[in-house]
Amino acid sequence: MVRSIAHKEFLSTLRDRRFLVLSLLVLALLLAATLVGRRGYVALQAERAVAQETVNEQFHHQPGRHPYRVAHYGTFAFRPRAALSFLDNGLDSFTGAVVYLEAHQQNSVNFSPAQQAGSLIRFGELTVAFVLQTLVPLLLIFLCFGAFTEEREAGTLRLLLSQGVTLRQVAWGKIAGYSWAAVLVVAPALGLASILLLSGEATASSPDRWARLALFGLGYAVYFFVIIVGAVVVSARASQSRAALVTLLGCWMLGCLILPKATANLGAGLFPAITKAQLDAAVHEEAQHGINGHDPQDRRAAALKAGLLKKYGVTEEKDLPVSVAGVTMAEGEAYSSRVYQQHFADLTRTYERQNALSTWASLLNPYQAIRPLSMGLAGSDFAHYVHFQQAAEAYRYQLVQHLNGLQASMGYGDKERRLDASTWRAIPVFTYQAPPLGWALPQLALPALALLAWALGLSWLGMRLVDRSTTG
Repeated sequence: MVRSIAHKEFLSTLRDRRFLVLSLLVLALLLAATLVGRRGYVALQAERAVAQETVNEQFHHQPGRHPYRVAHYGTFAFRPRAALSFLDNGLDSFTGAVVYLEAHQQNSVNFSPAQQAGSLIRFGELTVAFVLQTLVPLLLIFLCFGAFTEEREAGTLRLLLSQGVTLRQVAWGKIAGYSWAAVLVVAPALGLASILLLSGEATASSPDRWARLALFGLGYAVYFFVIIVGAVVVSARASQSRAALVTLLGCWMLGCLILPKATANLGAGLFPAITKAQLDAAVHEEAQHGINGHDPQDRRAAALKAGLLKKYGVTEEKDLPVSVAGVTMAEGEAYSSRVYQQHFADLTRTYERQNALSTWASLLNPYQAIRPLSMGLAGSDFAHYVHFQQAAEAYRYQLVQHLNGLQASMGYGDKERRLDASTWRAIPVFTYQAPPLGWALPQLALPALALLAWALGLSWLGMRLVDRSTTG
């Protein structure tokens, strides 16, 4: 009987012109967002790949010069976009794309698309994730709000129950029918995304990316199931279709618009983050005068020089087999990097606390469960951004210390010497490997469990409420 009810609801939905118009509109938006997103992704990837190759060539083809000048000449690291980021831009529109790697300075990732897009980007972008998270639930609300109220108002609900069907069976039949209708809207877009992924040679041979896409689709399937179940339950408990629609629209506004903004503002208020200027000032202060004001830079340099003279058993710097300036640079770089990493870790923890508040709110709002899950699977969340920033900093530190080592090995009087141009071609260039799905999954456990809890809890509690609803 449940299957018969589902089949009837599915056919009735397809015959509803209102649903056809709205679903075609949403489907068109999904397909357009997929195509435009993929095109922008390909263009941006190509631009960043060319830019990275260009700066690598410039670094390798430097003329013969001193390692100190090469360290300050530096290089750039361009962040490649994740393969699924065309489905969900996440934070990519607001975080930087390139970082300048130089000696004695840890720069932030700059040149985010939001810096050039103006204030209109605050209203959101047309992405697949935006349509799936906000517009498809709105379509499902208009599809399901009259599930029981229209039957009750037409007097057909009592007739249906007289055939020996329970209210719970009716509810599950309607949920199944509406779910089939939702698949017709969403499946073509995800199918197109799969075809576009197949068009990329690197993606086609990557099981990790296909697993991400499968979990991406599964996550949204659970999200839509929660919306459909909730809408059917509200319709079963409402006395009129108008009341059910108003209630569901209020829940949509609360979940998709009000709560996310409120929790973000609350997190920023409870865990305020320092500005970049404050961070740079604190790092410079501790690098120059020591952590907590102890062990200033000049005292560290003097002690280092005295230690080198004692180690090599000489009394004058010119008798040392190493360059004091090179060794001092290496020690200073290690010290300033340690200071920076401490401050950066504190700042990262602040942002993670802010994000955690929104993530815990997923227990109260399914929209705030699917959003971090979607960004994490697409590789466009804060954790993936920090991973790139740490990889760039690790390369910067390794590069600078290698150059400091070259300077130290040149011995006394190194300032008058130059190293051959072939020296720079032997230095490895920056390459970034995005983290695998296994790295991301533990960080997505809470939103995933919250979404499953919503699905299971709403199914159990919702059906109990349906059983207690009136029939006429």
